[in-house]
Amino acid sequence: MNRLRLRLRELSRQFWFIPAVMTVLALILAQLGIKLEETYGVSDKLAFVYGGGETGARSLLGAIASSSIGVAGTVFSITIAALSYAAGSMGPRLLDNFTRDRGNQITLGIFIATFAFSLATLRVVQGGDPPFVPHYNTTFSLLLAVACIGALVYYLAHVTRSINMTQVVNLLRDDLRQVLLGATLQIDKDGDLAEAPPENFWQGAEPFYAPSSGYLQLLDTDLLLSRAIEAGVAVKLLVRPGDYVFPHSLIALGVPKLPEDVMDALTLGDTRTTGQDLEYSVRQLAEVAARALSPGVNDPVTAIDVIDRFGDALCSLQDRRWPDGVFYRDNNLRLVVPTTEFGGLIAQMFNMIRQYGKTSPSVMIRMLEVFRTVISCLHESDKERRDVISHHADLVREDALANTENSGDRADIEDRYRRLREELSGQRPAYRE
Repeated sequence: MNRLRLRLRELSRQFWFIPAVMTVLALILAQLGIKLEETYGVSDKLAFVYGGGETGARSLLGAIASSSIGVAGTVFSITIAALSYAAGSMGPRLLDNFTRDRGNQITLGIFIATFAFSLATLRVVQGGDPPFVPHYNTTFSLLLAVACIGALVYYLAHVTRSINMTQVVNLLRDDLRQVLLGATLQIDKDGDLAEAPPENFWQGAEPFYAPSSGYLQLLDTDLLLSRAIEAGVAVKLLVRPGDYVFPHSLIALGVPKLPEDVMDALTLGDTRTTGQDLEYSVRQLAEVAARALSPGVNDPVTAIDVIDRFGDALCSLQDRRWPDGVFYRDNNLRLVVPTTEFGGLIAQMFNMIRQYGKTSPSVMIRMLEVFRTVISCLHESDKERRDVISHHADLVREDALANTENSGDRADIEDRYRRLREELSGQRPAYRE
């Protein structure tokens, strides 16, 4: 069921899906309008209904159909060219965001639906004695033409805003926050984490090799756990969402055997997707910062924006923890799945930015400031996470000092590092400029 929901979600996000649905609805509505007029005619009380003749209806419907499809083709073609150019500095996420944006899909749907409705209506306009003019449909085509004008104005403003770098970064931040909250659990002070069995527990286990290849897009933990409980076995999964599964590679172990149909719980695909793939969401933001710090772009301000968003995401984890990935039922081990660790998450966020931005004092200083803020957000009892942040702060300081010659910049770096160490030790001085 989860696999079906994933497929339906990915299908509904395709750029053509909403326009296709709107076009089908337009054709159905056109046919219903024609049948309605053929059956009941046009009431004299409806003064707003188009009252022209056959020639006027033909000209009007033809103009609406040709202009709607012409404007749509021209505007969207120019937009794609502009987006392709902008994606050079923002990354491929910009194009993906454009095609998955509901506003863009609905705008295209309005233009295509107007074209389809007008064309379907135009085919039944007849001369002769008596002539047939679909007055209801012609009136509705006029309303659709007005809707196209409104959609065009909205689209131009919306696309202009969506190309803005801050907007792209904020969208990526929202995706990351959603995935983080979905991947973590509320801290339960009275609960104990389950412990994974020692490695020798899996000696002699039945191996499971991947029958096909692709990125692990979805792991249905509930289904795999229920299969293990039904079979009375313990299963250890060796891959997690986002990993690339190679054909005939070892991906699971079963003690004393494997349950049936393990692949039913694993969904493979050609691309990585957001949802369960936490590192993919992190990597998209880090990629924006890395591109901004490249010599060809040289935009440290965007990198600083990304660092701020990472700090935002980390502070939201103050009262959250990662699941242990170990599942017991009736005191029997049933399932072990790999989980993301805090240290791995921090490395994905900041390693690449540090490596690309080590020659930019402003970027390195901001990283130390964000680290200090994150430490202040974490509980003092959370020594493991605070130690991870401290380790990365040491790396930032080392790289920054090694690549900074100006004495004033070096003094600023040392000052931010000193304040971070004071935060770690519990001495929380007021911030000074």
